[in-house]
Amino acid sequence: MAAVPLAFVTACTATGTASDASPVAATVVRQSQAELEVLPRSDATGVRPDQAVSVVSVNGRLSDVVVRPTSGPPLAGRFSPDRTTWTATAGLLPLGTSYVVQAQAVDAAGYGKVVRSTFTTVTPKATLRTVITPGNGSRVGVGMPIRVQFTAPVADRQAVEERLSVTTSVPVEGDWRWTGAKEAIWRPRELWPAGTDVEVRLALAGTDAGAGVWGDRDRVLRFSVADAMVSTVDIAKHTMTVRRNGAVLKVLPITTGKEGFETRNGVKVIMSKERTRVMDSATIDIPAGSPDSYRLEVEYAMRLTYSGEFIHAAPWSVRQQGRANVSHGCTGMSLANAAWLYSVSRPGDVVRYVGGQRSLESWNGYTAWNVPWERWLTDTDA
Repeated sequence: MAAVPLAFVTACTATGTASDASPVAATVVRQSQAELEVLPRSDATGVRPDQAVSVVSVNGRLSDVVVRPTSGPPLAGRFSPDRTTWTATAGLLPLGTSYVVQAQAVDAAGYGKVVRSTFTTVTPKATLRTVITPGNGSRVGVGMPIRVQFTAPVADRQAVEERLSVTTSVPVEGDWRWTGAKEAIWRPRELWPAGTDVEVRLALAGTDAGAGVWGDRDRVLRFSVADAMVSTVDIAKHTMTVRRNGAVLKVLPITTGKEGFETRNGVKVIMSKERTRVMDSATIDIPAGSPDSYRLEVEYAMRLTYSGEFIHAAPWSVRQQGRANVSHGCTGMSLANAAWLYSVSRPGDVVRYVGGQRSLESWNGYTAWNVPWERWLTDTDA
């Protein structure tokens, strides 16, 4: 026999039987009929930063949803009109961050249900940062390319390139070209139209660049294009013809590189300007003590190549300027001519070199204009 529950025993009864006692109903625990589904799934790791965060209630209405990172405020979100769905509105999730989701729903009978889950966004092997030329707010010459240098190799170039855009104040045809895993360059088909305003947008936050590399921030910069300063240096004739918007301003007598140090042919772009600069032959592998060694301070220096070709004042060679090539590869001119040219020039101005025998290497400066447009569209340098 089963033991009689104490709640059914009647005390101090002389004549009653067990059948005379009234039964007592057992307590029933009512469970909520609401079901909750959370995305991302609980304990998920490596969640993409563009993953949607949502909570859906079936057979119930959401009463409260909180999605909180390990530090900082909870994610902003909104409920659907019938309060069966909550969706985060905070945009991209930060990389390498853990979240706790706590949600509550109530069914039609008023019984509640609470769920708690966690997830963690992807932790990148490296974060994709950028260095952009020209700088924000700058005013440049018509030959200035847009150079984006990345701090980590880009394995998925298409994914990254789709997040790069160039907008211009006048119609300009142009495109990107990769010079390696860590650099992309945008140039117009032709030289920039003078007076163009340019906006460069890098929407790299949340971008998977491949091989564990992710972008974590967006950037926007703007620059403008000045008058078209396009000069021509004739190495054989020892002259530099300076033009602004197609009109000749001056023809300057110059000297370029002598035998063994020939100045390179090709379209070059002024990369930077320095009022004075120390020129040291050791930087181009001419050791001290050599008959060709030198170390001196020059004025009005404007860089054209990474290898060390400059335009600068060379008062020591005025007699040879316009007559002979006697430099170690730089373009030299009188102090007065160098000061004038420096005053009317800016980074991005174009200098075309003709009449020489040595070619300009593809890596040696801002050399985009030496690549035919058809090749620019279909090829890469690395």
